[in-house]
Amino acid sequence: MMRYGIPEYRLPRPVLDAEIARIAELGVRIVTDHVVQDLLVEQTEGRFDAVFVAIGAHLSKKVDIPARDAGKIVDAVSFLRGVASGERPVMGRRVAVYGGGNTAMDAARVARRLGASETVVVYRRTQEQMPAHIEEQTDAQSEGVTMNWLRTITSVDDTDLTVEIMELDDEGRPHGTGKFEKLAADTVILALGQEADTGFLKSISGLRFDDGVVQVDPATLMSDVPGLFAGGDAVPSERTVTVGVGHGKRAARNIDAYLEAAPLPPKTSKPVATFDSLNLWYFGDANRRSQPQLDPESRISAFEEVVGGLSADQAGFEAARCLSCGNCFECDGCLGSCPEDAIIKLGRGHRYRYDYARCTGCGTCAEQCPVNAIEMVPER
Repeated sequence: MMRYGIPEYRLPRPVLDAEIARIAELGVRIVTDHVVQDLLVEQTEGRFDAVFVAIGAHLSKKVDIPARDAGKIVDAVSFLRGVASGERPVMGRRVAVYGGGNTAMDAARVARRLGASETVVVYRRTQEQMPAHIEEQTDAQSEGVTMNWLRTITSVDDTDLTVEIMELDDEGRPHGTGKFEKLAADTVILALGQEADTGFLKSISGLRFDDGVVQVDPATLMSDVPGLFAGGDAVPSERTVTVGVGHGKRAARNIDAYLEAAPLPPKTSKPVATFDSLNLWYFGDANRRSQPQLDPESRISAFEEVVGGLSADQAGFEAARCLSCGNCFECDGCLGSCPEDAIIKLGRGHRYRYDYARCTGCGTCAEQCPVNAIEMVPER
């Protein structure tokens, strides 16, 4: 999905290739051009003790729109995949994108790069209700993409399409008004969301599904079937690369514990350290480094990376801005503030030990901790 669903102007292919090469160098065997028809058969024949399902969401959701020429309607996933594979489809001068998510923004921006002089996004709700990230919307508009909110496509003709004007009810849901408009369009790209292709999992007894995705334990990512884990777009989650990579990391730890017959890591009950619980006086002001960006005119002429990366020094500075919320970073504040010498430093990287025979429970250490890494618990 990172190669064929995310345009190159957001994720340069040399960077992606380098990341994949790092994984392969670890000894991971990657098998391509192999379709799994039955997961249990595949697992048995391959003698695998555990499986992690990370199939992504590659199927476009369908909608029935009357059209004189069905050839002028394409789905966004196929469109983006074709362009990423080197195709340059002929779309005409005017392109309409139907949808309001990040995929819709990508499709509209790619259309601009392929020569469309007029690109409009048609969305049935308001801007505030659009699921696309605000920065994606802003970048698309800066590149000349027009937004047409509270509109839904009812039919597609040879040179235009008909949209119905929508309005929101008291609960914020869109309803048709019976009023219609015409929009010029040579091509219509449908970006109404994606689904995971989980058909090859349906025969597995005990596996639960909800809205087309696999149900798993949120902490371990293991399904109701022992040894079968799943993550990313294949489970209920926010469909981003960051979440998918995080799921892979979490699943790897839990799969390792499962294979070793060790107890799976317990669910943590420690409360999250919120921004309000930090002592910000400890930290100096350090504004984030700005990343170089191509100007809008230059962007639409090619697929060059829009937002440049940081230099090594800038990246180091950004890392140093981390507040380490809820995690001790050995500032020695507790060590210096304790009036009873009840805190013993164990050496760099090993944090501290508490001598509860000396501790009086005054709470000074917790009160001054910059990152709320110390929790005071009443004695039983």
